[in-house]
Amino acid sequence: MESTPLTFKKLPFSFYDMHLYPPVLVTISLAAFLAACSPSKDSDASADKRPPPAVPVVAATVEQKAVPVQLMAIGNVRAKSTVAVKPRVTGQIAKVFFNEGEDVKEGDILAKLDPAPFEVVLAQAKARLAQAQTQADIAKKQADRYANLSQSGGVSREEVDNFKSSADAARSNTEAAAAMVKEAELQLSFCTVLSPITGRAGRRAVDAGNVVKADETDLVVINQLRPIEVIFSVPEQHFTDIQSYMSRGELKVTITPSGSTAKEIPGVLSFVDNAIKPTTGTLEVKATMPNEDLALWPGQYGEIALTLTTQADAIVAPATAVQTGQNGQYVFLVTADNTVEMQPVELDRTLGTMAIIRKGLKKGDVVVIDGQLRLIPGSRVEIKPPVGVVPQAEEAEGKLSHAEIP
Repeated sequence: MESTPLTFKKLPFSFYDMHLYPPVLVTISLAAFLAACSPSKDSDASADKRPPPAVPVVAATVEQKAVPVQLMAIGNVRAKSTVAVKPRVTGQIAKVFFNEGEDVKEGDILAKLDPAPFEVVLAQAKARLAQAQTQADIAKKQADRYANLSQSGGVSREEVDNFKSSADAARSNTEAAAAMVKEAELQLSFCTVLSPITGRAGRRAVDAGNVVKADETDLVVINQLRPIEVIFSVPEQHFTDIQSYMSRGELKVTITPSGSTAKEIPGVLSFVDNAIKPTTGTLEVKATMPNEDLALWPGQYGEIALTLTTQADAIVAPATAVQTGQNGQYVFLVTADNTVEMQPVELDRTLGTMAIIRKGLKKGDVVVIDGQLRLIPGSRVEIKPPVGVVPQAEEAEGKLSHAEIP
């Protein structure tokens, strides 16, 4: 196979012939070549004129609605009533009638003590009463007999008075003996220990066979859970408002237990302390909750909301829209051309996830609630749905695609 010889096309000039051409022509040729290879200034200018990409943000619309005026605090749940049940007499436990942790009603039998020693004391008291009653009857008959004899002059007045005194003393002895019988019956009744309130029984402190001492040994602690109370404190400057609104009717209170996903549990304000604590400058108040479902338990803590009144036509925006800068609080307001401007606002208060705006916004304004870190006044924005929320168009498309799947 024969190889084809390489040929070179002769250029109009060669480096060896450069001396034949003027230097100016060479310079012009090189400049033209470089100009053809470099980008044009017009393309750079057009690239600079392209607008920056829109910043994705999440936005919300400002609303005007009625919102409650509330005082927020941390409260502690306490039982409505707490009773440590103790025996009224000393004796041995014969039987326990309740189980730990169960509900008991007022008057239910909790335990019984051995009644035998108290029955003996009662029998003795009744015998003394019978003896005293007999002696009182004899003394009364003698006094009446001598009183009749004194009318005929058969006995002296002094003897009549002596027998009358003896009859009165016998009657007093009878009354004392009757009181002893009642006391013995009362002591015997104390052998049956009854629940003083309706509530939930706690841990059983004694068992059958234990000897208990009167008014000292704890048998069980009973807590009243329906209703239940919540104790919390508010700053003293709110005392006048609380007193004023309480005079108009019941004030509603809600509690959300700490660490709980349950909804707010409602109740009413039931007590205001009679003095402000000078050491803390706070006023202790109490709310009562029905607690029918036992959602609250003594010892719990929770977030309290005391509703004083309702503010009508309040301007409300999400609390995440409000930012704080060197000149105060502001929001990024989305304009009609999808750009943002920095709008100063005056915040009245926050209520959960809502911010009540005193000045600076109106109903229907659109404010940025997420993505503010990338914004400056004049930035172009693209409003996106919150994380986890599917746009309606995409949701409809997804439903359609799923519907087409066989």
